[in-house]
Amino acid sequence: MTADVAAARDEDAQISALEALARQARELVDAVVLTDADPAELAAVTAELAALTDRLRAVRRATPLPHEFGPDGTFRHLGNAVTGACNPHALPLVVERPATGGSRAELTFRPTHEGPPGTVHGGVTAMILDHLLGDTVAAAGRPGMTGTLTIRYRGRVPYGEPVVATGAVTRVEGRKTWADAVIADTAGTPLVEATGLFITPKAWLFPGAGG
Repeated sequence: MTADVAAARDEDAQISALEALARQARELVDAVVLTDADPAELAAVTAELAALTDRLRAVRRATPLPHEFGPDGTFRHLGNAVTGACNPHALPLVVERPATGGSRAELTFRPTHEGPPGTVHGGVTAMILDHLLGDTVAAAGRPGMTGTLTIRYRGRVPYGEPVVATGAVTRVEGRKTWADAVIADTAGTPLVEATGLFITPKAWLFPGAGG
């Protein structure tokens, strides 16, 4: 076995372990939100968590896992707040790119995302739509940074129930790209709609041209 192969296997094992840890951390967060344990049990669990936190802090990096291309050649960001499989904060959102164009994701929000009673916080749905819109313009060969994001709340988004998010590019003008996205229930009823304007830096369209 070459040193490169061994290093790749070690990296794969590290990522798999981090993904498993992140999944368990998500379960923990939901358990914290919903627990009705007595004060003594809560204190005992808190002490155990403090010890576990110290163990993880003993060896740490300066930043979350970076953007990279995975072994299969696809772009990924394992530390991303929306899609990062190694980030406990993330759902994580799994985005598909249909052959017909645009982006699509099936998702289920968790109790930790609650805003109004029984409803996902509007800021959480906005974050999801912002990311989906960004993926939509990237899929169209127009990667860019969010310039403006307009959200229209049409109905309550429940947690614990499946919903579907879709996005499509609607207009292109120079370095500007507009796209629309929606989160709908499984029957297709729109719950949250978004329109985003994305600006592609000059250097991304014309390498060497500056920002």
